[in-house]
Amino acid sequence: MYSSIAHGHQSAHPVSSGTPTSSLMGVDIVASEENTALLDHDVEGREQYGAIGEPGKPSNCFTSESCYGAISLGSSRTNTESNLSKKIKYYIPSIAWLPNYSFSLFGGDFLAGVTVASMLIPQSVSYASSLAQLSPVTGLFSASIPGIVYALLGSSRQLNVAPEAALSLLLGQAVSEIKHEFPDPHSGDADALGLSVATVITLQVGLISFLLGFFRLGFIDVVLSRALLRGFITAVAVVIMIEQLIPMFGLVALSHKLRPETTIEKALFLIENALTHFHESTTVISFSAVIALVGLRSLKGVFKKYWWIYRLPEVLVVVVVSTILSREFGWDTDGVDILGTVPINTGSSFIQFPLRASNLKYLHRTTSTAVLISVVGFLDSIVAAKQNSARFGYSISPNRELVALGAGNLAASFIPGTLPAYGSITRSRINGDVGGRTQMASLVCSGVVLLAIFFLLPLLYFLPKCVLASIISLVVFSLLAETPHDVIYYWRMGAWVDLMLMSLTFFFSIIWNVEVGIVVSLIISLLLVVRRSSRTRMTILGRIPGTDRWKPINENPEAEEPIPGALIIRIRENLDFANTAQLKERLRRLELYGVVKSHPSEEPRRQQASVLVFHMADVESCDASAVQIFYELLEEYQNRGVGLFIAIFEMNPARCSNAFRENVADAIAVLEASR
Repeated sequence: MYSSIAHGHQSAHPVSSGTPTSSLMGVDIVASEENTALLDHDVEGREQYGAIGEPGKPSNCFTSESCYGAISLGSSRTNTESNLSKKIKYYIPSIAWLPNYSFSLFGGDFLAGVTVASMLIPQSVSYASSLAQLSPVTGLFSASIPGIVYALLGSSRQLNVAPEAALSLLLGQAVSEIKHEFPDPHSGDADALGLSVATVITLQVGLISFLLGFFRLGFIDVVLSRALLRGFITAVAVVIMIEQLIPMFGLVALSHKLRPETTIEKALFLIENALTHFHESTTVISFSAVIALVGLRSLKGVFKKYWWIYRLPEVLVVVVVSTILSREFGWDTDGVDILGTVPINTGSSFIQFPLRASNLKYLHRTTSTAVLISVVGFLDSIVAAKQNSARFGYSISPNRELVALGAGNLAASFIPGTLPAYGSITRSRINGDVGGRTQMASLVCSGVVLLAIFFLLPLLYFLPKCVLASIISLVVFSLLAETPHDVIYYWRMGAWVDLMLMSLTFFFSIIWNVEVGIVVSLIISLLLVVRRSSRTRMTILGRIPGTDRWKPINENPEAEEPIPGALIIRIRENLDFANTAQLKERLRRLELYGVVKSHPSEEPRRQQASVLVFHMADVESCDASAVQIFYELLEEYQNRGVGLFIAIFEMNPARCSNAFRENVADAIAVLEASR
């Protein structure tokens, strides 16, 4: 009665292969920029070609075949060299901007670099000693070497690359876990172990980031939802706060004795000992530093018109003042832990090849931590880079950002114990606010930090360690700033899945550790993405009475299904292996229950279809697996005796089965005529 389409897929017009759009984003950006460059070059080439000979006189070369061939050969060679030069400048931006650097911008870049460095030096020392449990000098090297490499390879002009609190905490937890296998986790051998673990993690982080960029996987920032990141950041803030309260109350020696490991154990340790065994001088200094930091930050808001006051880092002021007071009043003799002498060499030599046997034996145990640091660090970096590129009007490439960040961490891994370094939203914003307009600001900042390593560290001999903990505790407030707003927003929007992801990330991070929390939530997030992408979007069409217009019956109450038993299905997206796998079940539910949500245990609301009409106008591509699945599905319907039509399909109906129709109205007309 109805024509078969058993061989319809063998048309002379092949079905295009579908590819996920997100995986091509980075490639498309690069390709478009390169194409533009080539077009520009062609224009230049034509101008040069037209300039041959003297103006107003015909050139003899146009009448000479050999001369014309020489010109073509020379032009081809010039084009090739120019294209190569443009590609090199694209992938190594410093080759383009350094020779053309305008010294009129140097004043703003220099001021921005010095300002960010004055904030970064105490922060890096704090992150290394308090969060990563390493030598303070490792934090300073991490704040300088990756920044220099990034300034030469990165596409963002304001991004400041240095250690971050969350990433330092992840590294510190990995170091602490391995250190606890030693009889004395605070011995010299344990410290050397910490340097090896940090080195191999930074090496892996650099390699992972570099490879992600090399294979154009810069779209990974779409994988983690904002809710998952908010749960992760909130958990990190709580973990950091609990960890820093121990040195702020002067309980470090007692914690070394009792060895609390998990965040819950450390919280219970604080509850039991904070009010009974605290060190009085250390506690007073710590909380006085916190009050001073908060007070100075508030006071700066009053003097916004005085830029030299407004831009003065409160962290630097507190560090300088507390160091002077500690030296003058001998706080170290009162039992307050001070920074002391910090050796510049972190290992047996200043620079070491990272692929050493002493490092590689921790490779497998730290890979999961390195992957997490790479993903989370890139997400922070790309957000900061996009904010500044939108603000200052230039474009960035996520893939080139990954390559630059990876190269920076790979270079840093040659100095033992360096921490992973990524972009900071806060420091990058300050960099732009103060006047940073090119990557020269990052070079200045890194240069100042390197000078601090060799000349300023001895001046911090009397710096109380509890002040470093106070500086980090202040970071907690900025990390928690947006959490209440996001929770209220998700609640009002009824976004229960987002709230669940946020809560799971938070509680798993607190109960177990940050790594477990984000891995579990990442798996759930990926499963949700797969679930949503595997559900083919389709609906039932009906005719608007008195017209030949066909509209979804769930969106247009006046739309009517013209013939009982005839089901008109509109597939509203491209078909691929993921969304076609459940196509059969989705069609069965539409056939029996319609577009209304219903439970499979309920009685069917509709009769089984005797005719199926597929409206395929929205299907622009279909991969090979989807073609096979769709063909098998149509064969099954045909074996049931169900009539089949395919309307508005990108094929030539004359070369296919009669089942292919130009539109739905044509298919229905054939159906009505047959009855």
